[in-house]
Amino acid sequence: MSEPLTLYLIPARGGSKGIPGKNIKPLGGKPLLEYSIDVARQLTDDENICLSTDSEEIKAAAEAMGLKVPFLRPDYLATDGCGTHDVILHALDFHKAAGRNYERVVLLQPTSPFREAGDVKGALELWSPGVELVVSVCEAATNPYLNCYELDEEGFLHISKGEGTLPCRQAAPKAYEFNGAVYVIDVAALRKRTMGQMKKRVPFFMPRERSIDLDTPLDWLVAETLMTQTTQPK
Repeated sequence: MSEPLTLYLIPARGGSKGIPGKNIKPLGGKPLLEYSIDVARQLTDDENICLSTDSEEIKAAAEAMGLKVPFLRPDYLATDGCGTHDVILHALDFHKAAGRNYERVVLLQPTSPFREAGDVKGALELWSPGVELVVSVCEAATNPYLNCYELDEEGFLHISKGEGTLPCRQAAPKAYEFNGAVYVIDVAALRKRTMGQMKKRVPFFMPRERSIDLDTPLDWLVAETLMTQTTQPK
């Protein structure tokens, strides 16, 4: 059986409030965006790599890396409130009009610079017909049975799940969080429902050191520190 036709989609909106200009901000000697492009190029040809952006500056940066960017995202897909679902469908529809009917999408967010090609390969190997989504996860920093709390109607904290009687972390069921690095999405399922509505989800486990997602200046500082440590001669 042949491999499903797969689109590698890199979403890179121009506006970023947490880290201004982060998608093309230099990290470890190259623009943040380049890490995702490099990973995608280890797995497929450029014709199957799609950068979705609303920014002429980001488009120019990608094209300086040799990646053709055939369209700019419309304004309605470039707001803070726009979800990833509509961005993916827009890219799929563009390619469908050009005669390429993709069966899977690999979503590679630029904010995961420590993701490796092997992580994407591992997630792809977990996908099979009937699986709606393979998503990369790491062990959650907080556990709803142990140290994650919610406010009730009276303003008091109560444990998110369970009775709050577990004595230690080892006694709690493991909890996982999406780390934002890899999503392998079935296109037929995506046209029916959002990723949040999908039920047939399979986890791909990643270590925390490759799960850093750059959202705040502190995240960026951590990433810069790690980059410096990993590039120092041993």
